[in-house]
Amino acid sequence: MGIGDWKKSFSLPSPVEPFRFQGRDFFLKRDDLIDPRFSGNKFRKLQTLFFIPSNRYSRLLSYGGAQSNAMLSLAHLAAMKGWRFDYYVKRLPSWLKAEPTGNFAAALGLGMHLHEVATTEFYETVERVRKEAEESDCFVPQGGADAIAEAGVEALADEITAWALEAGIERFTVATPSGTGTTALFLRKFLPPSVTVVTTPVVGDAQILKAQWQKLDPNAPQPKILDGRSKWPFAKPRREFYEIWRELSHSGVTFDMIYAPKMWLALLKAYEALPKPILYVHSGGVSGNESQLKKYRFKRVI
Repeated sequence: MGIGDWKKSFSLPSPVEPFRFQGRDFFLKRDDLIDPRFSGNKFRKLQTLFFIPSNRYSRLLSYGGAQSNAMLSLAHLAAMKGWRFDYYVKRLPSWLKAEPTGNFAAALGLGMHLHEVATTEFYETVERVRKEAEESDCFVPQGGADAIAEAGVEALADEITAWALEAGIERFTVATPSGTGTTALFLRKFLPPSVTVVTTPVVGDAQILKAQWQKLDPNAPQPKILDGRSKWPFAKPRREFYEIWRELSHSGVTFDMIYAPKMWLALLKAYEALPKPILYVHSGGVSGNESQLKKYRFKRVI
Protein backbone atom coordinates (compact mmCIF):
# COMPACT_ATOMS: atom_id res chain seq x y z
CA MET A 1 0.00 0.00 0.00
CA GLY A 2 1.48 3.34 -1.05
CA ILE A 3 1.70 6.54 0.96
CA GLY A 4 -1.25 8.03 -0.89
CA ASP A 5 -3.43 5.02 -0.06
CA TRP A 6 -2.49 5.22 3.64
CA LYS A 7 -3.43 8.90 3.77
CA LYS A 8 -6.80 8.23 2.17
CA SER A 9 -7.66 5.54 4.71
CA PHE A 10 -7.33 7.85 7.75
CA SER A 11 -9.74 10.60 8.85
CA LEU A 12 -7.34 13.48 9.41
CA PRO A 13 -7.32 15.91 10.99
CA SER A 14 -9.55 14.39 13.66
CA PRO A 15 -12.54 16.61 14.49
CA VAL A 16 -12.94 18.79 17.57
CA GLU A 17 -16.42 18.75 19.10
CA PRO A 18 -18.06 20.67 21.96
CA PHE A 19 -18.89 18.46 24.92
CA ARG A 20 -20.92 19.34 27.99
CA PHE A 21 -20.60 17.16 31.06
CA GLN A 22 -21.87 17.66 34.60
CA GLY A 23 -22.81 21.24 33.74
CA ARG A 24 -19.29 22.08 32.53
CA ASP A 25 -18.14 22.86 29.01
CA PHE A 26 -15.30 21.03 27.29
CA PHE A 27 -14.06 20.25 23.80
CA LEU A 28 -13.19 16.75 22.59
CA LYS A 29 -10.38 16.05 20.13
CA ARG A 30 -11.85 12.92 18.55
CA ASP A 31 -8.71 10.91 17.81
CA ASP A 32 -10.87 7.82 18.42
CA LEU A 33 -12.48 8.49 15.01
CA ILE A 34 -9.28 8.47 12.94
CA ASP A 35 -9.44 4.78 12.08
CA PRO A 36 -11.23 1.86 13.77
CA ARG A 37 -8.09 -0.29 13.55
CA PHE A 38 -5.90 2.10 15.51
CA SER A 39 -7.12 3.34 18.87
CA GLY A 40 -6.53 7.07 18.99
CA ASN A 41 -3.13 7.79 20.48
CA LYS A 42 -1.81 4.50 19.09
CA PHE A 43 -2.31 5.93 15.62
CA ARG A 44 -0.19 8.93 16.60
CA LYS A 45 2.54 6.79 18.17
CA LEU A 46 2.74 4.45 15.19
CA GLN A 47 2.33 7.08 12.47
CA THR A 48 6.01 6.97 11.47
CA LEU A 49 5.76 3.22 10.80
CA PHE A 50 2.77 3.66 8.49
CA PHE A 51 4.96 5.39 5.91
CA ILE A 52 7.96 3.09 6.13
CA PRO A 53 8.15 0.76 3.08
CA SER A 54 6.82 -2.70 3.89
CA ASN A 55 10.11 -4.32 2.84
CA ARG A 56 12.05 -2.30 5.45
CA TYR A 57 11.09 -4.81 8.17
CA SER A 58 9.90 -8.40 8.19
CA ARG A 59 9.05 -8.72 11.86
CA LEU A 60 7.46 -6.55 14.55
CA LEU A 61 8.41 -7.20 18.18
CA SER A 62 6.68 -5.87 21.28
CA TYR A 63 5.47 -6.78 24.76
CA GLY A 64 2.85 -5.85 27.37
CA GLY A 65 -0.56 -6.85 28.64
CA ALA A 66 -2.81 -9.46 27.06
CA GLN A 67 -5.64 -6.95 26.53
CA SER A 68 -3.45 -4.02 25.52
CA ASN A 69 -4.83 -1.54 23.00
CA ALA A 70 -1.28 -1.08 21.69
CA MET A 71 -1.02 -4.83 21.09
CA LEU A 72 -4.12 -4.81 18.90
CA SER A 73 -2.98 -1.76 16.93
CA LEU A 74 0.40 -3.39 16.33
CA ALA A 75 -1.33 -6.57 15.18
CA HIS A 76 -3.31 -4.54 12.64
CA LEU A 77 -0.16 -2.75 11.48
CA ALA A 78 1.78 -6.00 11.06
CA ALA A 79 -1.07 -7.61 9.14
CA MET A 80 -1.33 -4.64 6.79
CA LYS A 81 2.43 -4.52 6.21
CA GLY A 82 2.84 -8.29 5.85
CA TRP A 83 5.16 -8.47 8.86
CA ARG A 84 5.31 -11.25 11.42
CA PHE A 85 4.20 -10.01 14.84
CA ASP A 86 5.81 -11.52 17.95
CA TYR A 87 4.32 -10.37 21.24
CA TYR A 88 5.56 -11.22 24.74
CA VAL A 89 3.25 -11.45 27.75
CA LYS A 90 3.44 -12.71 31.32
CA ARG A 91 1.83 -16.10 31.97
CA LEU A 92 -1.84 -16.01 31.04
CA PRO A 93 -4.72 -17.31 33.16
CA SER A 94 -6.00 -20.66 31.94
CA TRP A 95 -9.50 -19.30 31.29
CA LEU A 96 -8.20 -16.66 28.85
CA LYS A 97 -6.17 -19.21 26.91
CA ALA A 98 -9.17 -21.53 26.77
CA GLU A 99 -11.55 -18.80 25.63
CA PRO A 100 -9.77 -15.70 24.23
CA THR A 101 -11.79 -12.49 24.42
CA GLY A 102 -11.52 -8.79 23.59
CA ASN A 103 -8.33 -7.33 22.17
CA PHE A 104 -6.49 -10.60 22.83
CA ALA A 105 -8.84 -12.61 20.63
CA ALA A 106 -8.76 -9.96 17.90
CA ALA A 107 -4.95 -9.82 17.84
CA LEU A 108 -4.68 -13.60 17.65
CA GLY A 109 -7.13 -13.52 14.77
CA LEU A 110 -4.80 -11.13 12.95
CA GLY A 111 -1.95 -13.64 13.20
CA MET A 112 -0.13 -12.50 16.33
CA HIS A 113 2.51 -14.95 17.57
CA LEU A 114 2.22 -15.08 21.36
CA HIS A 115 5.09 -15.81 23.74
CA GLU A 116 4.28 -16.42 27.40
CA VAL A 117 7.05 -15.71 29.89
CA ALA A 118 7.23 -16.33 33.63
CA THR A 119 6.75 -13.15 35.63
CA THR A 120 10.15 -13.44 37.29
CA GLU A 121 11.86 -13.67 33.88
CA PHE A 122 9.67 -11.29 31.91
CA TYR A 123 11.71 -8.07 31.71
CA GLU A 124 14.98 -9.98 31.40
CA THR A 125 13.50 -11.83 28.42
CA VAL A 126 12.19 -8.62 26.85
CA GLU A 127 15.61 -6.99 27.16
CA ARG A 128 17.24 -10.02 25.54
CA VAL A 129 14.74 -9.89 22.66
CA ARG A 130 15.48 -6.18 22.19
CA LYS A 131 19.25 -6.70 22.14
CA GLU A 132 19.04 -9.65 19.77
CA ALA A 133 16.71 -7.89 17.30
CA GLU A 134 18.11 -7.87 13.78
CA GLU A 135 18.04 -5.08 11.19
CA SER A 136 14.90 -6.56 9.69
CA ASP A 137 13.15 -6.46 13.09
CA CYS A 138 11.23 -3.48 14.43
CA PHE A 139 11.12 -3.42 18.23
CA VAL A 140 8.36 -1.28 19.76
CA PRO A 141 8.45 -0.75 23.55
CA GLN A 142 5.35 -1.37 25.67
CA GLY A 143 2.60 1.12 24.89
CA GLY A 144 4.66 2.73 22.12
CA ALA A 145 6.85 4.58 24.63
CA ASP A 146 9.59 5.46 22.20
CA ALA A 147 11.06 8.42 20.33
CA ILE A 148 9.43 6.98 17.21
CA ALA A 149 6.14 8.38 18.58
CA GLU A 150 7.40 11.95 18.51
CA ALA A 151 6.51 12.73 14.88
CA GLY A 152 2.93 11.53 15.22
CA VAL A 153 2.30 13.46 18.45
CA GLU A 154 3.86 16.54 16.88
CA ALA A 155 1.27 16.23 14.09
CA LEU A 156 -1.45 16.05 16.77
CA ALA A 157 -0.06 19.19 18.41
CA ASP A 158 -0.09 20.94 15.03
CA GLU A 159 -3.76 20.03 14.55
CA ILE A 160 -4.63 21.37 17.99
CA THR A 161 -2.69 24.59 17.35
CA ALA A 162 -4.46 25.07 14.01
CA TRP A 163 -7.87 24.54 15.66
CA ALA A 164 -7.10 27.08 18.38
CA LEU A 165 -5.82 29.63 15.84
CA GLU A 166 -8.97 29.29 13.74
CA ALA A 167 -11.15 29.62 16.86
CA GLY A 168 -9.18 32.62 18.11
CA ILE A 169 -8.13 30.85 21.32
CA GLU A 170 -4.67 31.51 22.76
CA ARG A 171 -4.77 30.27 26.35
CA PHE A 172 -6.44 26.92 27.03
CA THR A 173 -5.89 23.49 28.59
CA VAL A 174 -5.19 20.19 26.83
CA ALA A 175 -5.89 17.03 28.84
CA THR A 176 -4.92 13.44 28.12
CA PRO A 177 -4.52 10.47 30.48
CA SER A 178 -1.13 8.76 30.81
CA GLY A 179 -0.07 5.16 30.66
CA THR A 180 3.56 5.55 29.63
CA GLY A 181 2.99 9.32 29.37
CA THR A 182 4.39 9.49 25.84
CA THR A 183 1.52 11.46 24.30
CA ALA A 184 1.31 13.93 27.17
CA LEU A 185 5.07 14.60 27.17
CA PHE A 186 5.35 15.21 23.44
CA LEU A 187 2.21 17.34 23.41
CA ARG A 188 3.82 19.56 26.05
CA LYS A 189 6.96 19.68 23.94
CA PHE A 190 5.24 20.78 20.74
CA LEU A 191 2.32 22.93 21.92
CA PRO A 192 2.91 26.65 22.57
CA PRO A 193 3.91 27.66 26.12
CA SER A 194 0.59 29.51 26.48
CA VAL A 195 -1.19 26.13 26.44
CA THR A 196 -1.48 24.19 29.69
CA VAL A 197 -1.06 20.41 29.27
CA VAL A 198 -2.42 18.24 32.08
CA THR A 199 -2.48 14.51 32.64
CA THR A 200 -2.97 11.92 35.36
CA PRO A 201 -1.01 8.66 35.78
CA VAL A 202 -3.05 5.50 35.29
CA VAL A 203 -0.09 3.10 35.42
CA GLY A 204 1.73 3.65 38.70
CA ASP A 205 1.97 7.08 40.29
CA ALA A 206 3.36 10.55 39.58
CA GLN A 207 6.90 9.51 40.49
CA ILE A 208 6.84 6.59 38.04
CA LEU A 209 5.39 8.82 35.33
CA LYS A 210 8.09 11.46 35.78
CA ALA A 211 10.76 8.77 35.60
CA GLN A 212 9.30 7.59 32.29
CA TRP A 213 9.36 11.15 30.95
CA GLN A 214 12.97 11.53 32.01
CA LYS A 215 13.82 8.38 30.09
CA LEU A 216 11.90 9.44 26.95
CA ASP A 217 13.28 12.97 26.70
CA PRO A 218 15.20 14.40 29.68
CA ASN A 219 15.27 17.90 28.18
CA ALA A 220 11.57 18.23 27.34
CA PRO A 221 9.28 20.39 29.52
CA GLN A 222 6.87 18.24 31.50
CA PRO A 223 3.06 18.42 31.67
CA LYS A 224 1.21 19.27 34.87
CA ILE A 225 0.09 16.17 36.77
CA LEU A 226 -3.41 16.09 38.22
CA ASP A 227 -3.23 13.24 40.68
CA GLY A 228 -5.48 13.82 43.65
CA ARG A 229 -6.39 10.16 44.02
CA SER A 230 -4.49 7.32 45.60
CA LYS A 231 -2.44 4.88 43.54
CA TRP A 232 -4.59 2.07 42.19
CA PRO A 233 -3.46 -1.19 40.53
CA PHE A 234 -3.64 -0.86 36.76
CA ALA A 235 -7.00 -1.93 35.28
CA LYS A 236 -8.29 -3.15 38.65
CA PRO A 237 -12.07 -2.58 38.82
CA ARG A 238 -13.10 0.37 40.95
CA ARG A 239 -16.70 1.40 41.53
CA GLU A 240 -16.13 5.15 41.13
CA PHE A 241 -14.35 4.54 37.80
CA TYR A 242 -17.32 2.57 36.54
CA GLU A 243 -19.80 5.21 37.70
CA ILE A 244 -18.04 8.08 35.92
CA TRP A 245 -17.57 5.95 32.79
CA ARG A 246 -21.27 5.09 32.73
CA GLU A 247 -22.21 8.75 33.19
CA LEU A 248 -19.86 9.72 30.36
CA SER A 249 -21.44 7.05 28.15
CA HIS A 250 -24.87 8.56 28.79
CA SER A 251 -23.54 11.85 27.44
CA GLY A 252 -23.43 10.32 23.95
CA VAL A 253 -19.70 9.56 23.61
CA THR A 254 -18.12 6.22 24.52
CA PHE A 255 -14.79 6.40 26.35
CA ASP A 256 -12.41 3.64 27.42
CA MET A 257 -12.90 2.15 30.89
CA ILE A 258 -9.28 2.15 32.07
CA TYR A 259 -7.70 5.51 31.25
CA ALA A 260 -10.59 7.94 30.80
CA PRO A 261 -12.32 7.56 34.21
CA LYS A 262 -9.36 8.69 36.32
CA MET A 263 -8.59 11.57 33.96
CA TRP A 264 -12.18 12.81 34.00
CA LEU A 265 -12.40 12.60 37.79
CA ALA A 266 -9.22 14.66 38.06
CA LEU A 267 -10.42 17.16 35.45
CA LEU A 268 -13.74 17.74 37.20
CA LYS A 269 -11.97 18.33 40.50
CA ALA A 270 -9.49 20.80 38.99
CA TYR A 271 -11.92 22.39 36.53
CA GLU A 272 -12.20 25.84 38.12
CA ALA A 273 -8.42 26.24 38.44
CA LEU A 274 -7.57 25.36 34.82
CA PRO A 275 -7.40 27.80 31.90
CA LYS A 276 -10.51 27.52 29.71
CA PRO A 277 -11.52 26.06 27.41
CA ILE A 278 -10.41 22.53 28.22
CA LEU A 279 -9.71 20.23 25.28
CA TYR A 280 -9.76 16.52 26.11
CA VAL A 281 -7.86 14.33 23.67
CA HIS A 282 -9.98 11.19 23.23
CA SER A 283 -7.33 8.50 22.87
CA GLY A 284 -9.65 5.68 21.82
CA GLY A 285 -9.14 2.29 23.40
CA VAL A 286 -12.84 1.44 23.54
CA SER A 287 -12.23 -2.03 22.08
CA GLY A 288 -10.89 -2.99 25.49
CA ASN A 289 -14.21 -2.26 27.20
CA GLU A 290 -15.57 -5.72 26.41
CA SER A 291 -12.96 -7.54 28.49
CA GLN A 292 -12.95 -4.84 31.18
CA LEU A 293 -16.72 -5.11 31.67
CA LYS A 294 -16.33 -8.86 32.07
CA LYS A 295 -13.71 -8.23 34.73
CA TYR A 296 -16.05 -5.83 36.58
CA ARG A 297 -18.81 -8.43 36.57
CA PHE A 298 -16.49 -11.26 37.58
CA LYS A 299 -15.20 -9.22 40.53
CA ARG A 300 -18.82 -8.28 41.37
CA VAL A 301 -18.05 -4.59 41.31
CA ILE A 302 -21.18 -4.07 39.22
